Amino acid sequence: MQKQRILIVDDHPLLRAGLIQFIDRQKDMICCGEADGAASTQNAVLAYKPDLVLLDLRLRGEDGLELIKSLKSQHPKLLILVISQCDEMLYAERALRAGARGYIMKEEATEEVLFAIRAVLGGELYLSRKLAIRLVRKTIESRPLMPGPGVESLTDRELQVFQLLGSGLSTRQIAERLNLSFKTIETYRENIKHKLGLGGAADLVRYATRWVEGSPVAS
Repeated sequence: MQKQRILIVDDHPLLRAGLIQFIDRQKDMICCGEADGAASTQNAVLAYKPDLVLLDLRLRGEDGLELIKSLKSQHPKLLILVISQCDEMLYAERALRAGARGYIMKEEATEEVLFAIRAVLGGELYLSRKLAIRLVRKTIESRPLMPGPGVESLTDRELQVFQLLGSGLSTRQIAERLNLSFKTIETYRENIKHKLGLGGAADLVRYATRWVEGSPVAS
């Protein structure tokens, strides 16, 4: 039986090593390569031609959602399964819209991770029961996700800027990181403040910092 080829993308060497060992123990799949960032992932996909990319969303400060979009634009048939610590209620739907075929939390049991990989390789979508119920409820109600007072109302790019603000980067540093103009980042900041109902720059940075740290924030 020909083994399915899995590319592991994670910026933590120990986690990568654990996933590689786990994959290589399976009779029907093998780890064909590994990567730790956007550039190395692009190179690895070209070099190893994986059947599936098992990808973390946070890669050395790079944006995993943008990486998924880029991979799918260049390799439309490439299967991508996100495995992440990022809250699935906020990120999973975005990852699916970007082109991923599934989303699983790193805290899940190894058997569930294996089930998710095989489901995506088999042409199915993989979602947790909690997320699947949410999406079905939205479909039944025939109502799209409406902008609200929380972080969910942010666009993918606004969320990226919000994360970087919370990580301690200045507006100019964010502009350089994202290869955008200072004025563009300022516009994103204003949009974020408006959507979150925040008064000034200090409130925005404080809110973003607490959110990145996982501390409770007021709605």
